[in-house]
Amino acid sequence: MGRYVVRRLLQFIPTVLGTMFLLHYLTSLAVQFSGNPVRALFGDRTPPESILNALTERLGYDDPCLDQRGNWCIKLFGSRLEGIFLHFDFGVNLRQYEVKDLVADAMPYTVKLVIIAILFEAIVGIIAGVLAGLRSGSFTDYLVKISTVFVISVPIFVLGVLVRNYVGVQFGNVLREQDWVPEVIADGMFSPVFKPDYPWASLIIPGLVLGATSLATTARLTRTSIMENIRADFVRTAKAKGLKNKRVIGVHTLRNSLIPVITLLGVDIGSLLGGAVVTETIFNVPGIGRLVTQAARTGESSVVVGVVTMLALVFLVANLLVDILYAVLDPRIRYE
Repeated sequence: MGRYVVRRLLQFIPTVLGTMFLLHYLTSLAVQFSGNPVRALFGDRTPPESILNALTERLGYDDPCLDQRGNWCIKLFGSRLEGIFLHFDFGVNLRQYEVKDLVADAMPYTVKLVIIAILFEAIVGIIAGVLAGLRSGSFTDYLVKISTVFVISVPIFVLGVLVRNYVGVQFGNVLREQDWVPEVIADGMFSPVFKPDYPWASLIIPGLVLGATSLATTARLTRTSIMENIRADFVRTAKAKGLKNKRVIGVHTLRNSLIPVITLLGVDIGSLLGGAVVTETIFNVPGIGRLVTQAARTGESSVVVGVVTMLALVFLVANLLVDILYAVLDPRIRYE
């Protein structure tokens, strides 16, 4: 197992470097074709040339390659790598705030949002999938299949807007008019936007929206896996030995059925971090997603490269943990 983990960690290097270079080149092309983003700081005003040059140099947009359309800007990429990996310096945004400080301020909100989404997706999705798989053809099975198809077919930005308007605004207003409803529910949980006074409660509904599509996929995958394993030889053998039905389902059937589900959940961490861009924008959550969106609009390449690099590392580590969990769930799996 140890050698396998080392090999996987070494594979992180080309993946991260490739991701960083692709982002670097795309952001460089944006500057080359649209012009110096520092000028946007002054709006319609024309800044003195000395101030413009000083800010351009301070923010790292003074490299001559940025004046040549299509240039790969290899030297600039090398400088970024040196700053990130040798000095842990991800640069600054247009207002000269450190990118790592911006990420440190925004990351807790996104982490809370993803935790809520993962718990919602894993607990509700697996339970629904197990009930549907064990009772194939029943009312529960049809209810899970129909509801999951409905949720999967609705885009996340449509679902988010509908939930915010009808649950957060209209239903929330009804709750806020009732004196007996606690403020943490009326003003926190059912608030249409994020409330700093209720850092967890006001993230529950955005978290449920973020995890809704993944929950539907988890439920259907669990259902299919349960239906496949319930007919397997090892399950029939366990029943023939006289084991209790709870043990047959909980240990033999469910444990083997969770392997593809764990894969989905691990990969989904990266998807949820990406999906948080839409959800955080809809519910005005000051997290990583909104930070990247604002940086892309204003052309702050250092913020985009820095944040996406960190997210790529999180995605890779999550996939490594999933592979390690395989051996825990199924003793037949060995990596040595």
